[in-house]
Amino acid sequence: MKKFEINSKIKSSGKGFLITALLAVQFGFAQDTQEFKGTIGKTLADSKEYWPDPVKAPKGAPNIVWILLDDVGFGAASAFGGLIQTPTFENLANNGLRYTNFHTTAICAPTRAALLTGRNSGRVHESGFSHTILSAGFPGWDGRIPSDKGTIAEILRENGYNTFAVGKYGVTPDEDATDAGPFDRWPTGKGFDHFYGFLGSQTDQYNPDLVEDQAHVKPDGRHLNELITDKAISYIQKQQKAAPGKPFFLYYAPGAVHAPHQVAEKWIEPYKGKFDEGYDVYREKVLANQKKLGVVPANAVLPERNALITDWKKLTPDEKKVYARFMEAYAGFLTYTDAEVGRVVNYLKESGQLDNTLIFVAIGDNGASKEGTLQGTINQSLFSQGKTEAENLQSNLNNIGEIGTAKGLNTNYPLGWAQATNVPFKNWKQDAHSEGGTRNPLIVFYPNGIKEKGGIRNQYSHVTDLLPTTLEIAGIKAPEYIKGIKQDIIQGSSFQASLDNPKAESLHKVQYYYIFGNRAIYKDGWKAAAAHLPDSFAVKQSLGKNEKPVASNFDTDVWELYNLNEDFNERNNLAKKYPEKLAELQKLFDEQAKENNVYPLIDWQDVYNRRIHNTGADKGKTLQDLVKQVTKPADTETAK
Repeated sequence: MKKFEINSKIKSSGKGFLITALLAVQFGFAQDTQEFKGTIGKTLADSKEYWPDPVKAPKGAPNIVWILLDDVGFGAASAFGGLIQTPTFENLANNGLRYTNFHTTAICAPTRAALLTGRNSGRVHESGFSHTILSAGFPGWDGRIPSDKGTIAEILRENGYNTFAVGKYGVTPDEDATDAGPFDRWPTGKGFDHFYGFLGSQTDQYNPDLVEDQAHVKPDGRHLNELITDKAISYIQKQQKAAPGKPFFLYYAPGAVHAPHQVAEKWIEPYKGKFDEGYDVYREKVLANQKKLGVVPANAVLPERNALITDWKKLTPDEKKVYARFMEAYAGFLTYTDAEVGRVVNYLKESGQLDNTLIFVAIGDNGASKEGTLQGTINQSLFSQGKTEAENLQSNLNNIGEIGTAKGLNTNYPLGWAQATNVPFKNWKQDAHSEGGTRNPLIVFYPNGIKEKGGIRNQYSHVTDLLPTTLEIAGIKAPEYIKGIKQDIIQGSSFQASLDNPKAESLHKVQYYYIFGNRAIYKDGWKAAAAHLPDSFAVKQSLGKNEKPVASNFDTDVWELYNLNEDFNERNNLAKKYPEKLAELQKLFDEQAKENNVYPLIDWQDVYNRRIHNTGADKGKTLQDLVKQVTKPADTETAK
């Protein structure tokens, strides 16, 4: 029901009346209000029109581009010492700044929710995902970002920007992700003028579950990277033609390089034979490169190879053959993604807009993915109980020609390559207790605002910091209200001062981490962390063997303690040496968990055993029924 509230004040003023009116109209959400400052008389002759000035961005405000890749470890891209060629990222970094101590949440949806809102994922209800299978009916877990946690797009649009998003969104509830909506949690309902991409977590790169604005559309067979790049450029072209010089915000978030690893053979071909030496040699080479670049300490030492991973030299010829092919496809996919980003950058340069464009490039929304199992996967379903290790290897051998192609609907590399592309850290995506899960490369490029070219910044920062940093650089104050709704505090801290000052103090002092059991707390360089078992890998293995997994017990998880100021990649556990410090941080985690809606603690056993969100239309559905909502391709029968 529509609700109208009119509060008018009428005063006598010469021949007419001066009317000051405040009209608030609610259609499920509050609209902005505007005071009338003209004069209304009985006739036009004794009346005075009033037209409020259109909202404009601050003078000289930059265009803003946020680029967020998916499932890339710290040691993958050549811009940070990896062996996979990323010339666009290298160019941006060499003419901007490399941030080496930037953190994500360790998995995609919580990272994206925190990035877009500048608030912790639990505070914005995204401790898990917006998918039915990975959400729960609690304030921190329902996957529905509240209206009092406004996004960067909402803020910038209210300050004179046009706002565009392309690629992966990932924070629209499954129940809402149909052409019937509701659309308030689609990108266009969260501040974006236009959106072109997919709403879920994973999709077929050649047959994506494609959405434009508020409707599903049919893909045309081209790669998703090409589609979103063309659309991003067209959005900017049309906007600049209509309003030359008006600033824009572009959120460019490809599905790359999340599974499935699919890319044209011409991008894989240059990597033929490049990884035949294996993942152990890769790690050593990358660490040496990183030291030369200065993105890791000169005395850095690699953590031990994870116990799950076999020494490359001890693999069979068949294993080496298949594993190398997986990595070639992954590398080609990342290089291709870099090239598509390059098309956007080149367009901005050719159109004269690049110098006044602020670009953030987060190379990954978490660490390298461990979801490819020990042998890698081609078509095995995500979360599948799957095959035995021997059966999976034989299947990969039989279908090796599908790796990297459109036929490989869930292609993902083996665990050994995940550790390799995470150099110099241990562990992987999902591991919120580890820097391997949470630390990603960040590039900041802004010709008009950054004097130093190729500088290194080591200040601690978190994904929540990008929003306040962007606003400070653009000269925009975070609003108290958006569409009449009072806004919650922004938890991120600006690192704008570090653009000019490599020794600027990090303003982000405390940060919790939690992903399905794994947890950590950071404070002023100290970090306490607990790995939770069984993790998703162990649960999946036990289900594949028809074994009953070990029961979860959060109280028996072993906490570790690290001084990251002296031990950046967590090689020296100080828990026994400083028990009082550990206890202090454990208490702080509990306080942060309560403040940010992390409780109740939910883990992968709860997911696999369907203990959460098992109500309504999805009651009784199997794990694999719901996985289809996470990884679905296009539905060509309903798409336009």
